[in-house]
Amino acid sequence: MNNITRRTVLAAGTAAGLAAVVPARARPHGKIVIITGGTSGIGKAAAKAFAAQGAKVGFCGRREQLGRQVEQEIRAAGGEACYIRADVRKPDEVKAFVDAVADRWGGLDIAFNNAGIGVSAAPHDLTLEQWDDVMDTNARGVFLAIKHEIPHMLRAGHGVIICTSSSAAEQARPTGAAYTASKRAVQGIVKAAALAYGAKGIRVNAILPGTTDTAFVRPPGIPDDAWAKFKAAYGPLNIDGIERMASPEEIANAVVGLASDGFGYLNGASVVVDGGATAGRRMVIPPGFPGSEQ
Repeated sequence: MNNITRRTVLAAGTAAGLAAVVPARARPHGKIVIITGGTSGIGKAAAKAFAAQGAKVGFCGRREQLGRQVEQEIRAAGGEACYIRADVRKPDEVKAFVDAVADRWGGLDIAFNNAGIGVSAAPHDLTLEQWDDVMDTNARGVFLAIKHEIPHMLRAGHGVIICTSSSAAEQARPTGAAYTASKRAVQGIVKAAALAYGAKGIRVNAILPGTTDTAFVRPPGIPDDAWAKFKAAYGPLNIDGIERMASPEEIANAVVGLASDGFGYLNGASVVVDGGATAGRRMVIPPGFPGSEQ
């Protein structure tokens, strides 16, 4: 076992044991990471997680005030990060963002293409503008990011790209046509890119988070106590395995792990991180919240 004793493996729950089982090369220390949609939620948590492990993190988002705040928080904690305002729906801004991060630190090692939005409406109620906005952000935005990240990785001869799909790609809702379609599209893009670049040292995978406790799923204006009650009801109804929503940090930790050299043979995969939700029953929304009428 490469001089790792059985006792050491069994002790992997300790910091020393983990250090022995997961070699230093498998961690992101010193690597250059780029993240889209890094100003809040899972993207923000991922930026902090990568930076905490010694990576240099460049991230974008449309909300400049939030971006600067995340950048300052990472730097205050001793990490290295750079926020650049960019809208993934705009090709020129995506290219400028990717090139700026690569130029700043001399390349790209890891990309987390995470930017996404959603809309809740039955198909006949969806406007064309809503459909286009979701598809342009979630699917076209991923394509544009990959398009401009790949040349930097090809020059280096290596790279890892992780794209945020969703467990909704596997388990649709009546009001989720645009969102589910966009996240299915992400999986298709990932599979094609994995085939195109795997032999060139670039791995491409999708992560499919389940419902995560972020502003993305929390109804605007809901008080903290009402949100706590909603979450308490939502978990047992919808997440058969763990019976609670994920924290953004839990999804971020999965991203960091999948990006590591320890997953060097994982390519073209869609990894569901949803606490067991898609393994169980259909989604049920507690009464009184958006979508409960469905």
